[in-house]
Amino acid sequence: MKFLLGKKLGMTQVFDVAGNAIPVTVIQTGPLTVIQAKTKGKDGYPALQLGFGSRKGKRIAKPQRMAWQGLGNFEVLREARGMSGKGRGETIDVTQFQEGDMVKVAGISKAKGFQGVVKRHGFHGAPATHGTKHAHRQPGSIGSTWPQRVVKGRRMAGRMGGERVTVRNLEVVKVDTERQLIAVKGAVPGRRGTLLEIRG
Repeated sequence: MKFLLGKKLGMTQVFDVAGNAIPVTVIQTGPLTVIQAKTKGKDGYPALQLGFGSRKGKRIAKPQRMAWQGLGNFEVLREARGMSGKGRGETIDVTQFQEGDMVKVAGISKAKGFQGVVKRHGFHGAPATHGTKHAHRQPGSIGSTWPQRVVKGRRMAGRMGGERVTVRNLEVVKVDTERQLIAVKGAVPGRRGTLLEIRG
């Protein structure tokens, strides 16, 4: 299993050998440091506890200081289940990915606040003419008389976005090992600076 953390830099385009433009998202990765290696015998499942980034100028709690001793001050901690073969202090970087690999990318989508049903669920709204007054973007009926309540799961207005989203089957277009950059074809969730999980 391949696993990497990175921050979204933004979208651009690259050109293939035939001159076709390929839309890509560029992700700034960095070496992940193994803080703890979990095993099935001791912990019940194999996993690697990984640290990413650096936490500068911030106070670190004593338990974390003891666990990270000699490794650094990490901004983000993640656990990669199913990974093994690495020991404490070893690193994982972008070299594990090659051009042409298929990956899935997960992150927190852009939060859009409280939105109506037209934007949130794609309702087409009421007709613009023929007597419609003040109801052009309203949801309409929300159910029959029975059971005298709004059934669970009814599509209505509410908070939109800000959820964990996973996009699968994205192709790795370019890998820059010197600058620790990876470019994947298409769009990934989140705004610029969003923390992303890349799994192979």
